[in-house]
Amino acid sequence: MDKKIRVAILGASGYTGAELVRLLLPHPQVEIALLTGDSQAGKEMGEVYPQLQFAKLPRLVSLENADFNAIDLVFCCLPHGTTQTVIAALPAHLKVIDLSADFRLADIQEYAKWYGHAHQAVELKKEAVYVLTEFARADIKKARIVANPGCYPTSGSLPLIPLLATGLIEKDGIIIDAKSGVTGAGRAAKQATLYCEINDGISAYGIASHRHAPEIEQTLGRAAKAPINLTFTPHLMPMNRGILSTIYANLAGKATLADVRAALEKAYAGEAFVHVLPEGKAPTTHQVRGTNDCVMNVFADRTPGRIILVSVIDNLVKGASGQAVQNMNVMYGWPENTGLQLTAIFP
Repeated sequence: MDKKIRVAILGASGYTGAELVRLLLPHPQVEIALLTGDSQAGKEMGEVYPQLQFAKLPRLVSLENADFNAIDLVFCCLPHGTTQTVIAALPAHLKVIDLSADFRLADIQEYAKWYGHAHQAVELKKEAVYVLTEFARADIKKARIVANPGCYPTSGSLPLIPLLATGLIEKDGIIIDAKSGVTGAGRAAKQATLYCEINDGISAYGIASHRHAPEIEQTLGRAAKAPINLTFTPHLMPMNRGILSTIYANLAGKATLADVRAALEKAYAGEAFVHVLPEGKAPTTHQVRGTNDCVMNVFADRTPGRIILVSVIDNLVKGASGQAVQNMNVMYGWPENTGLQLTAIFP
């Protein structure tokens, strides 16, 4: 076995940081050597997350006190807008996997429009590779900086990419109706995510204005080789984990439901983490809870010439930390499922 790489997790006190710790602890090629969390600096991870109290982990330190000299790879789980300057200041020898949105959008004007400020690391941004793991292994393997896709774009794009790439569906009229667990909002206390606010109800948010919309359109536009403009509406569900995306699209030309199913099965044949269910079976978030899987299926709409795709992921795993570990495995040439051979948690 090769010598273990030493990794740092910046923002380890958040949900995605803690999920990375959970996934990396048993990883045979990784040593967790540095954890930062400014609001929790000085504490053991077990004080912040009780499930980690028996793990042998370094204490949380502030970012300004972090020593990167002996680190090989950094997972960055810091808030959008702050990550770009942090990564720009890191030693140049470090590989970086960024879980924020700071390096996802190729167009810096689009970034400024959606995030409200100019990008602060434009030259570094040119170096970053962004794309779903299943479609950019060669680029990821030679990259120094990988921009990890967002959770909604992962769930919404995986079913659509093969269909747009093969011209089986029209690029216009796509609708993504997505529902997410509350962990997608992060761990910081907010009124909208208090128990009494979210329990026993469902609410739409970011209607026609969610920041993942341009990321989805960028990803699908590359597949279609044409601009994409779609309707994307996210919803908050009273559950901890999971995303279920219901996607509506029009068939192109003489394409049939059977053609769509065949294209999906061909695109993901042999993939470790993307699965197409048998005909008629509807995906549920229970199937993927705690795993790096994406499970999907396609159905005929009652409206002729229209299809309904359903896709589920765990927003913290395939939608964030799990895909980050998958990208790390690709970067280092390890089997892609190393550390990610997970069975769904139920109930």
